[in-house]
Amino acid sequence: MQGQNRKDIYPGLEVGIILKKDQRNGNITYGIVEKLLTSSAFHSRGIKVRLEDGQIGRVCEIVESNN
Repeated sequence: MQGQNRKDIYPGLEVGIILKKDQRNGNITYGIVEKLLTSSAFHSRGIKVRLEDGQIGRVCEIVESNN
């Protein structure tokens, strides 16, 4: 699982998150990070973020860019 270290996540990064309502079924929602909501450097279930569309969840995957 990626997304447990705060240093790896920043605004503008494309990520996959698990919303609170999807914790049981594991559906992943993709979007761009607007703001980091977890203040600690590490979180075992993933850093909590707000996406640009306003959805809030924990990062479970960082989408690799082909730069």
